[in-house]
Amino acid sequence: MTTTVPTATVPTTTGPAAGAAAADGPRPRFRDLYAAEWIRFWSLRSMPWVLGTGLLVLVAVNLNAARHTYLNTEPGGPPPGSGRAGAALNASFTLAAVDLLMLLAVGVGAAVVVAEYSSGMIRTTFSAVPDRRAVLLAKAGVLATAMLGLGTLAAGASFWAAQALLSRRHAGVSIAEPGALRVVAAAALLAPVCALIGFGLGTLIRHAAASVVAGVLVLFLLPASFNENHAWSAAITHAMPLTAWRRLSWVDLTNVLLPPHPATVAGSWLAYAGWAVGSVLLAVTAVRRRDV
Repeated sequence: MTTTVPTATVPTTTGPAAGAAAADGPRPRFRDLYAAEWIRFWSLRSMPWVLGTGLLVLVAVNLNAARHTYLNTEPGGPPPGSGRAGAALNASFTLAAVDLLMLLAVGVGAAVVVAEYSSGMIRTTFSAVPDRRAVLLAKAGVLATAMLGLGTLAAGASFWAAQALLSRRHAGVSIAEPGALRVVAAAALLAPVCALIGFGLGTLIRHAAASVVAGVLVLFLLPASFNENHAWSAAITHAMPLTAWRRLSWVDLTNVLLPPHPATVAGSWLAYAGWAVGSVLLAVTAVRRRDV
């Protein structure tokens, strides 16, 4: 006697109905989703080359700035209390390097999600894992981890190389110098923050070039549209990632002409956190309100 065993029906829809259909089934663990997205991230052919080349360029730009400071520093340098720390730390991660880092990060963040939409693999992903929120959070987690690694390597290597060069003129500082660790951390964390901004914009716009353009508008042009002369305008300016990085990298404010409404260190860290969390929420909201 032959017994027929009923087979389970696999949901093939990708809309909200798919999530409801799979609600009673076992949900994949987040660490499994994270591992799958980690493999997917590094399977993009250009990703290792982009990140590796970006790292080398960032360190080279900062080392060139440190060389300029080295050539313009007298042997022995100024004493620690007369601006040596500020000059040395400013040379370890420059504004030019920050601009490049922000462009690189927003492009990588947008590419992570746009590439999957362009190839149509996003339908397969949502069919296999109907819980879109978990998928997006796993993608964001992998992106933040990878970019944090890039930012840490770039900031750490730039700091070490710059201070090693300046130490030949006795003008370098150590990581134990007051404010030095904050400067390195601000540069390192800027990478995942900007990458998550690109991720959110990429999920919303779903076009690589348009997402990068939107990222440039948000990260560069928007802060330039406001000033710190009025309280409301200063509040908007201080909430921008670039302005937050500038405040966090200020160490010696002795000879700095402060605006009427200067930014604070705590507010700058909050700006970092707000952009990171807000971008992930934007991505999750955008993907849950669309069929694909």
